[in-house]
Amino acid sequence: MTGAPVHPKPPTSDPQPSPPVPGAVPAPPTGIGVGVGRRILRAVAIAATVPYLVLKSAWLGGSHLGIPDGSVLLGPGLFFPLMNALSLVMDSGVVLLALVLTRPRGLRVPAWLLTVPVFIATGLLTPIILGFPGQLLTAALGASPDAAERAAREPFLDPWVFNVVYLGFMIQAVALAGLFVPYARQRWGRLWQGRLGERLPPSTGVVAGAAAVMALTVSAAYGYWAFGGTAGQNPAQIARYSSDSGVVSVVHAICALTAGVGSVWLARGGSRRARGPLAVAWIGSSATLSWGVWLSVALLGTGSGPGERPTAATLLLYAAQMITGLLATTVLTRFLASRRAA
Repeated sequence: MTGAPVHPKPPTSDPQPSPPVPGAVPAPPTGIGVGVGRRILRAVAIAATVPYLVLKSAWLGGSHLGIPDGSVLLGPGLFFPLMNALSLVMDSGVVLLALVLTRPRGLRVPAWLLTVPVFIATGLLTPIILGFPGQLLTAALGASPDAAERAAREPFLDPWVFNVVYLGFMIQAVALAGLFVPYARQRWGRLWQGRLGERLPPSTGVVAGAAAVMALTVSAAYGYWAFGGTAGQNPAQIARYSSDSGVVSVVHAICALTAGVGSVWLARGGSRRARGPLAVAWIGSSATLSWGVWLSVALLGTGSGPGERPTAATLLLYAAQMITGLLATTVLTRFLASRRAA
C-alpha cells in the first residue's frame, strides 16, 4: 500500500526577512531625496547667478554696461578680460553645484570633484556675506562715502553693479548652504557625528600651531589697516582708504582668526561635539586660502605707475594669508582622514 504524497503546508503569514549578518556594512545610499524646499533652493541658487553671468557675458562681448569712463577695467591688456572669463566660469559652477546636490545620482559624484568647488565657493562667498552687510550698515550710519564721492575718487564700477552682484552672491551662498548641508549629512554624516575624540598626531598639532601663529599675524596686519594704518601701503592704497575698505580688512582679519581657532580646535580633540569645530575650520580655512589666492592674482592687474606698484608688505600679507589658509586646510584634511579611518 502506497501512501499519499505529502505536500508542504502553505505558509500562514508573509515570510520574514533574514536577520542581518553581524559586522555587515550597509550599502550606501544611491539617491538624494529632494523635497519641495530643496527644489526651491535649487531654483533660487540658479536664478541668483543670472545678473552676474549677464554682466560678465556683456563685458566679454565688448559692452561697457555699468563701467564708467576712465575705469581701469577699460584699459588695454588681456588681464581683465581673462579675469572676467574666469569669474564667469566660476559662477557658472554654482549652477552645476545646485544640480549635483539635488540630482538623484548626485551621491555618486567623486568626493573630491564636489568638495573642492564647494570649499572654494564657501571661501569666496563668506567674506561677502560678512562684508557687504557691514558696508551697508556703515553707509546707513553715515560713515561711508556716498556714490558720487567714490566715483570721483577712482572710477571703477557704477554703484548699482556692486549692489546687484553682491546681493546675488549672498543669495547664492544661503541657497548653496541649504543644499549642501543636508547632502553632506546624508553622505558624510558619520564624519562629524559624536565627539572630537583623541588629540591628532603631534605633527598635525605643529601644523595647527603654525596656523594659529600665522593667523594672529595676518589678523593684526589687517586690523591695523582696517582702522587707518598706512604703514606698508603704497600711495594708491592710502588714497583709496574708506570705511568700506576698513570693513573688508576687518572681515579678512576675522576669517584668518577663525582659521587658526578651527585648526587648534580640531588638533586638540576633546569631548566637544565635532560638528561645531569642523564648521569653524571649514569656513575659516576656505575663506583665508581662497581670498589670499584671489588677492594675490588681482595684484597682477595693478598699474605700474608711480605709487601703484604693490609694496613688499602687501605681497607678504597676501602670501601669509594663503599660507594660513593652507595650513588650516591641512589640519582639516587630516582630521577628516582620521575620522574616515576610525
